[in-house]
Amino acid sequence: MQPELVDYLLYEPEYDSGIAWIKFNRPDRMNALSRAMLEEFERLGEDFAKDSTLSAVVITGRGERAFCAGADLKERASLSEAEVLELLQLFRRAFAWLGSLRIPVVAAINGVALGGGLELALACDLRVAHESALLGLPETSLGIIPGAGGTQRLPRLVGRAKATELILLARRISAAEALQIGLLHRVVAASENFLEATLAYIEPIRTGAPIAQAAALAALRASELPLEQGLLAERSAYEECLRSEDRREALLAFQERRPPKFQGR
Repeated sequence: MQPELVDYLLYEPEYDSGIAWIKFNRPDRMNALSRAMLEEFERLGEDFAKDSTLSAVVITGRGERAFCAGADLKERASLSEAEVLELLQLFRRAFAWLGSLRIPVVAAINGVALGGGLELALACDLRVAHESALLGLPETSLGIIPGAGGTQRLPRLVGRAKATELILLARRISAAEALQIGLLHRVVAASENFLEATLAYIEPIRTGAPIAQAAALAALRASELPLEQGLLAERSAYEECLRSEDRREALLAFQERRPPKFQGR
């Protein structure tokens, strides 16, 4: 399928591989998020929720400089306080689907990820970055705070102490440091093809059992609940796997010493 240009988003579903690409397409503005981009991003999330043919969504930026530099500050400069608050609500709505799909969402951070760009990546299930990437939440240096989930998601990933340091000092960190503190899952060397390396990293998702992966995601997301509630969610997710044909196929494949052929049933 030919790429579809939706305002400043490039949407490329590859149904043969089961991967859908979303590419921020404002390289001249370091892929900063405008209102129009956020509205289209929110709409794409609604479409993904209805699509049962995909195994993963990968989000990246066009160009070599930036994944996403955050909010479009030129656009924001002309807004009233009420309009800024309205835009903040749009950010939250637009990002909400990232943590609610039945399939994993992967942030492929090809360059700078700052402010709202990093907050978007924090809302994804997996984060892969090029070794040259620079990450940070610089909002306090601009007289505000991260308002699209950064103060809540970052501590859950790296701990409160490190999150406090990064946010209060408005620190920008390298991909290597981000990997060390648990913000990233993988860093791709400059000698590798970044997008190919990202696809290779998530290959087990593409070839895995869709029902089990969806159940695992649901159970993992429940880990932020009190323990007893989380355990109930885990049991419910396990029972969904137990009823699946994929589970029976996995057992048969093990007995026959062959790779399983999962059908998502």
